[in-house]
Amino acid sequence: MAATGNEEQTLLPDIEEEAEGMEREMESEEEEEEGMGVEHSEEEDEEDTSEDERENEAEIQRLEEQLSINAFDYNCHVDLIKLLRQEGKLHRLRKARQKMSELFPLTEEIWLDWLKDEIRLTEDESDREKVYELFERAVKDYMCPEIWLEYVQYSIGGMGAQGGIERVRSIFERALTAVGLHMTKGASIWEAYREFEIVILSTVQPPPGSVASKEQQELLNAQLERIHTLFRRQLAVPLMDMEGTYAEYSDWADDGVPETVTHQYRRALQQLEKCKPFEEALLVSEPPKLAEYQAYIDFEMKEGDPARVQIIFERALAENCLVPDLWIKYTMYLDRQLKIKDLVLSAHERAVRNCPWTMGLWKSYLLALERHGADHQTVTDVFEKALNAGFIQAADYVEIWQSNLDYLRRRVDFSKEWSRELDELRAAFARSLDYLKEDVKERFSESGDLSCIIMQIWARIEALHCKNMQKARELWDSIMTKGNAKYANMWLEYYNLERSYGDAVHCRKALHRAVQCTSDYPEHVCDVLLNFERVEGSLEDWDAAVQKTETKLNRVNEQRARVAEKEAVLARQEEEKAEHRRKAKADKKAQKKSQKTDRAGDKRKAEDEYEEEWELPSKRLRGEEDFGSTAKEEHMETESGLFSRRAPPPRKTEPPGFRKNQQGLSEAPRQPQDISKEQRKDEECVFVSNLPFNLEDPEGKMRTLFQGCGTVQQVRPIFTAKGVFKGYCYVQFEDRLAVSEALKLDRQEVDGRPMFVSPCVDKNKNPDFKVFKYKTAMEKHKIFISGLPYSCTKETLEDLCKQHGTVKTIRLVTNRSGKPKGLAYVEYENEAQASQAVLKMDGTMLENFTISVAISNPPSRKMEDKAAPSRILGAAMLRQPQGARGKGRTQISLLPRSLYRQSAPDAKAENGTVSAPHATVTDGVHGGPGTASLDTQTKSLSNEDFAKMLLKK
Repeated sequence: MAATGNEEQTLLPDIEEEAEGMEREMESEEEEEEGMGVEHSEEEDEEDTSEDERENEAEIQRLEEQLSINAFDYNCHVDLIKLLRQEGKLHRLRKARQKMSELFPLTEEIWLDWLKDEIRLTEDESDREKVYELFERAVKDYMCPEIWLEYVQYSIGGMGAQGGIERVRSIFERALTAVGLHMTKGASIWEAYREFEIVILSTVQPPPGSVASKEQQELLNAQLERIHTLFRRQLAVPLMDMEGTYAEYSDWADDGVPETVTHQYRRALQQLEKCKPFEEALLVSEPPKLAEYQAYIDFEMKEGDPARVQIIFERALAENCLVPDLWIKYTMYLDRQLKIKDLVLSAHERAVRNCPWTMGLWKSYLLALERHGADHQTVTDVFEKALNAGFIQAADYVEIWQSNLDYLRRRVDFSKEWSRELDELRAAFARSLDYLKEDVKERFSESGDLSCIIMQIWARIEALHCKNMQKARELWDSIMTKGNAKYANMWLEYYNLERSYGDAVHCRKALHRAVQCTSDYPEHVCDVLLNFERVEGSLEDWDAAVQKTETKLNRVNEQRARVAEKEAVLARQEEEKAEHRRKAKADKKAQKKSQKTDRAGDKRKAEDEYEEEWELPSKRLRGEEDFGSTAKEEHMETESGLFSRRAPPPRKTEPPGFRKNQQGLSEAPRQPQDISKEQRKDEECVFVSNLPFNLEDPEGKMRTLFQGCGTVQQVRPIFTAKGVFKGYCYVQFEDRLAVSEALKLDRQEVDGRPMFVSPCVDKNKNPDFKVFKYKTAMEKHKIFISGLPYSCTKETLEDLCKQHGTVKTIRLVTNRSGKPKGLAYVEYENEAQASQAVLKMDGTMLENFTISVAISNPPSRKMEDKAAPSRILGAAMLRQPQGARGKGRTQISLLPRSLYRQSAPDAKAENGTVSAPHATVTDGVHGGPGTASLDTQTKSLSNEDFAKMLLKK
C-alpha cells in the first residue's frame, strides 16, 4: 500500500531526527571498519616519507603507462587502484575506477570500497544522487546481497527528503526481487525491510494515553498491514532459520498466525529440506564449487521454478564469473525459458564483460539483441566491441563476422532493386574480407577463412537474391586464386552455383578448369564433366571432354608412379640402415660374448645345486608387508632363523646396533619358549610392526611393553637372512583377554617411532580381512585440518577448536617415523558444531601458518591386488611386488642366482682359515635340541683352493 503525499508530510517531522541518527551510526561504523589513506606518525622521518612517496608515484606512473599499452590488463587495474587509494589521490583514484568499470565488472570488494569512499565525500543532495547512480551500476555487475544491503541502508539516510520513504521502499522491493530468494543471505534483506517498517510504525502511533484521530488510525492500520504482508511474504520463501521468523511473527501478531500463512510456511519448510543437502555441500566444499553448483542448478531446473533457477545461476556466477560454459548455459536458459527482454539482455551483457574472449557469448548476445528488437545502432556497437575483445583464434573472427553478416542480410528487402540496407550489406562483406586479410592475418599469420566461406556466402546472395551472376563469378575467381583451385569440392561448389543460377556455357567452362587444376580427386571431377556432356553437350563437346579427361588421368597416373617409386627407394634405404644397425649390434654383442670364460656353465651348475638345496613350497613365499600372517607363514623366517636351515652367513659390516642385538640375544636370560605350531593360536597373538630396525633386544623390549596386558607366553622377533631385525614381531599370550588390552597400545612410541599393534589373522582363511580400518564416507561431525605447523600439539589444537564446540577426540596425523605431517582430525559432538568450526577456522592463522579446515571426507583407498605366490629365479627368492602397470623388467633381480645361495657353514674367514659348520640360532636362543657344537676345525686354504671354490661345479 503506497503512502500518500499527506502521509509523508505527517511522517517527515517525526522521522527526520531518527533518520539522521541512523545515518550517523552507519557512517561511524564505516569509519571504524576501514580508513582511507596511509596514517603517518608525527615522529616518522620526513626524508623516508618523501622517498616512499616518490617510489609510489613512480610505480603509479609505470602502471598507468602499462595500461595505456594494454587496457585489458585486469591485475594492473587492481594494483593501480590499490596504490592510489593508499596514497589518497582521490581524483586519480576515481578516474582509475571509472576506467576499469567500463572494461570489466568489478568485484564485490572493489565496489564496496568505492561506494564507501564516495559516501564519505557526500556533502549535499546533488552528491547523494551521484552515489545513487553508483549504486545502480554496482548492483548490475553481480548478485551481491552485501551491496544491496549497503544500498538500502544508504537510502534510509535520505528518507527525510521529498519522496524519500517511497524511494527506500522501492529500493527494498528491488533488493528482494534480486536477492530475496538467496537461501543463506536473503533473510538479512527481509529483516532490514521489516525493521524499517517497524520504525515507521513507531512514528505514527499516538502517544500513550491519547486517542488517535481517524486519519492517524488509518495510517496506523496501513502501516500494520505492511508489516503483516512482509511477514507473510517472507514465510512463503524457503530461507535458513525461517523457524525463528515464524516464532517472531507468532509473538508479534495479536490474532495469531493465519492458517493460510501457516500452510505456506510448511510448504516453504519442505522446499528448504529438499535444498539443504545442496546448501550443505556448498558449505563444506572448497572454491570454485563448480560441481556442487552444477548439481544444484540441475535440481532447480527439474523443480521448474524460474525464479529459483535464476537465483542459483546468479550465485554460481558470482563465484565462477570466468567460466564461459556457465554463462552460456545461463543465457541459453533465459533465451528459451524466461524471454524477458531486460533480464535476458542484462545477462548477455554481463556475460561478455566477464568472458570477452569467448566468441560464442558475443554471438549469442547479437542474436538476443536482434530477437528482442534492439535498434540497429546498438547491435552495431556490440559487434564493434566484439571485434576488439581479443579472441584466441582466427576462426572466431570469421564466425563473429558471419553472425553480423547474417543479421545485415536479414535486414535487406530484396524485392527492391536498391536499398540502403543492401549497400550496407555489400560494404560489410568487403570490410570483412579486408579485416581478415589485414588485421587477423597480421595477428595469427592466417586469415582463419581458408575455404573462403564468407566469399562463398556473398556469391550465393548475389546469385540468388540479387540475380547478379557476374559479381558471383568474380567472387569465385577470387576464391580460386587464393589456393583453392586444387580442391575438387571447391570446383564442384562453383559448378553447382552455375548449374542453379548460371548457364551451360559457364558450367562447361568451370568443369574444364576443374579437370585441369584439381589434384586431390581428379577422377571424380572427370566423371562429373563426362556426365554433364552426356546430358548437355554435342558430339564435339563429348570428344573434347574425353580427350581432356584421358590426358589428365594419364598425367596423374605418371605422377603417382613417380611418387611410388621414390617412396620405394626411401623405404629400401631405411631398411638398409636398419639392417646395418642390427648387424652392428649383433657384432658388438658377439664380441662381448667371446670375452667371457666358461663361468656361465659353472654358474648354471651352481644354480641347479642351489635350487635343489633351497627349494621351498611356493605357497610359503609371502612379502614383508603381509602384516596379518600367521605362525605357519612366518615359520620359514623365524623358527630356525634362516629358512629353517642354517644360521646367518658371515658379514664384514654390521648395521647400527647389530652387535648389541647379538649380545642381548646371548646374554639376556630366556625362558624356554619353544611352542609347537599346534599350540599357537591366532586369537591369542598380536602382530607388532613399524619398530626400529636397530632396536636393542626386541624380544626383551616387547616383553616389558606387553607384560601389563597379560602373561606373555612367547615373543617371536623376525630377522632377515643376514640376521638383521626386520622391524616386526609376534607376541603370543596365554589367553584372549590379553589381546584386547594389547591392541590398546597401538601407536605407542617405541624409540621415537609409533608402534603398530594389530590382530594376528591368517589371510589364507580370511583374505578380505583388513587390519587398519577407517571410514571413507563423509563424517559431518568431524573436521579435517591441513597446513598446521609441525610444532603444533594436541593441547594447542584443542584450545583452538573447543571455542566452537565440544571436542571429543583429536588425532594428529604422523608418518611411520612418528613425525607430524601438519594434518589433524578433530571430532565434535554434532554436525552443527563441526560446520561452525569450518566457517570460523578456515583460512585463519596459527603460528604464522594459514590453516585450511573442511568437513572430513577422506578418499577411498584402492587396495592393490595381491600377487599370487610363484617361483621366480629359484624357489628361495621372494617374489617382487608388482607395480601399477604389472611386472616390469626392473623388478627382476639381475643378480646371478648362485650368489643368492647361503654359505653352508656359519663361517668366519680370518687370515686364510675358515671355521667348521655350527648350529643355527633359533628364535635368538642358543642351545637346545638339535644344536651343534660351536667348536671349529681349521684348515689352511691356498689361492688354488679359493679358485676351485669360485669355479666349483
